[in-house]
Amino acid sequence: MQIDYYHVDSFTTEQFKGNPAGVCLLKEELPDSVLLGIAGENGLAETAFIRKAGNNYSIRWFTPDIEMDLCGHATLASAYIIKKFIDPGCENILFESASGSLTVTFDGELISMDFPKRIPVPAELPEEIYESLSIKPVAVYKSRDYVLLYKSESDIPNLIVNRILFDRINLGPGGVCVTAKAQSFDFISRFFTPQASISEDPVTGSAHCSLIPFWSERLGKQRMTALQASQRSGILYCENGQKDRVSVAGNARLYSKGLIEVDI
Repeated sequence: MQIDYYHVDSFTTEQFKGNPAGVCLLKEELPDSVLLGIAGENGLAETAFIRKAGNNYSIRWFTPDIEMDLCGHATLASAYIIKKFIDPGCENILFESASGSLTVTFDGELISMDFPKRIPVPAELPEEIYESLSIKPVAVYKSRDYVLLYKSESDIPNLIVNRILFDRINLGPGGVCVTAKAQSFDFISRFFTPQASISEDPVTGSAHCSLIPFWSERLGKQRMTALQASQRSGILYCENGQKDRVSVAGNARLYSKGLIEVDI
């Protein structure tokens, strides 16, 4: 079987920046073992598998290790591919996913995703994670992910994580987000996942489901611009929506396209 495959850099307009995602266009459902094998072979943080379902699309996300419940950058990449190659005239896309219905809209080159809000609450950090951090946070919160608040913007890029200690714990689809108020942006962050093949995620849209309401409350702002300060880095345009939703927006650019051949 041949599968159309695209490699897209999300949350960036620059080559070799942002978060790379694989996008596979499926004509039929495939076994989870095959999807996980493809994601592992791709070797990217996430591969999205999308399939036309009536007027909408189903979407699933796999890392090289597990299936995820939500992935921002691979959803953005999937919407970009649909708009660029499949349905250029579309103004919005509805994805059906494990996290419910996700609406994506287009404003020129900017792609905006409507995601569920995940409000972090005060929590205690597991000792394995605390000891692995070269700089300690001033406060700890948790939703799906741990959200660690830091005093200084400079703490975020300077933070070093000891993977030997960090990987002693398994958080499933969750991870650890470190964040601080910023000067050129409203806030800055980085994101780490213990026991994952790719320990630091370059730009994490799903983490902003927690970061947006977290910083909206502290800054008194509904619209914010965020920097994820990984080595590749990426910019996210954020809005704290009404009730239980947030908007995460960004740009994308194509790196490559081709065919995947698998035996079914």
